Amino acid sequence: MKSDLLRLNELSRRTFVERMAQAAFGITLLPFIPGERLHAEEAAAPGFGKAKAVIMLQLSGGLSQIDSFDPKTGDSKGPGSALGTKAGYQVSSYLPEIASIADKITVIRSMTAKVGVHEQARYLMRTGFEKRGTIVHPILGAWAQHYLGTSHPTLPSSVCINRPANHGNGFFPATMSPLPILDPAEGLPHAIPRAQASIMDQRLALLHDMDHHFSDTTKDSGVAAYNEFYESTLRLMKGKDLQCFDLNQEPASLREKYGNNRFGQGCLLARRLVEGGVRYVEVESGGWDMHKDIDGGMEDRGGEFDTAFAALIRDLDSRGLLDSTMVVVATEFGRKPEFDGSGRGHHPLVFSCVVAGGGAKRGYVHGASDAAGGHVERDPVTVGDLHATVAHACGLPIATPVISPSGRPFTIGNKGKPVLGLFA
Repeated sequence: MKSDLLRLNELSRRTFVERMAQAAFGITLLPFIPGERLHAEEAAAPGFGKAKAVIMLQLSGGLSQIDSFDPKTGDSKGPGSALGTKAGYQVSSYLPEIASIADKITVIRSMTAKVGVHEQARYLMRTGFEKRGTIVHPILGAWAQHYLGTSHPTLPSSVCINRPANHGNGFFPATMSPLPILDPAEGLPHAIPRAQASIMDQRLALLHDMDHHFSDTTKDSGVAAYNEFYESTLRLMKGKDLQCFDLNQEPASLREKYGNNRFGQGCLLARRLVEGGVRYVEVESGGWDMHKDIDGGMEDRGGEFDTAFAALIRDLDSRGLLDSTMVVVATEFGRKPEFDGSGRGHHPLVFSCVVAGGGAKRGYVHGASDAAGGHVERDPVTVGDLHATVAHACGLPIATPVISPSGRPFTIGNKGKPVLGLFA
């Protein structure tokens, strides 16, 4: 019976216990179930549950650690130079705006992985698992929705900006798939219904009449999930929360501070969404595969990132949202310490990521690479560890396994361990 309760295609154990408690005691929210209880020491650990929302900035292509957050001298040095910050550590001269907010962020200089191929490494960073042909793993937003429920009555719990969702729900139901926004400036261009609400209701009722026989006969959880997805979409189209997706609601001066490009406007949209009640927002920036012309690439793409990330941190902090929102700068791998006069090759053995807010320390550097920037010298952090760290900040039970529909157990970050030293 215990194994049956663990399976995803049955009523979740958490939901069962929660409903029983609600009926008996009027309790609407519970911590994690006693059968897989969260250890008291984990719940009491620094940073646990401080993050109510997560903004994940994915720099696709492989950010050069040496030309961004871990500048070096000697043969490894690139075309940029080291720039001091008031937090006491250095960043690349390509990141002057980030240097000015260095006292609000934590830099991880000891990220390490074994995957150096773009598609597989991007999948690893997005899910915390190596890619397999037999299963699709969920992103952190789906994990959070599984354990914590939906984050808002009408808004989606997860949104992906500048990229398709690509089955971000993984082996979880379709209702946990992130809503894709391909262009932040357009928001949800097809969300305004072309018919009156009453007509939309009639059409949906007709659809239910047509497929209820199939649904009742198959009793398939996937069909039920898609029906729930359609119904939640209709609720969103009817409600006032659509304005969260409209960047025209923001002052032109603020939009300019983020940068007039898809990544900058995507970061601004992410702020609007978490402010409105979306729990997890992913914003992608492409063009970081700088085998050639790393100087031009860091001036252009790096400049967009520098402007947008600094604006996002300042904006969240000024609104009192940074303490409850964890912002993560992630990239699929780093670049080789050898600079050929133009660019650098792929290098997963050491790279840099950033976390800010959500209980993380401010003005802190975790770990170190060696003098050349080619290997981890101290306190290695795997991609799974990074996922476990973000999940810990969200108050999720990292050690609790979930049994997929295929019968295999999975944990957030694939048994990664949270880096508690990152938290204040």
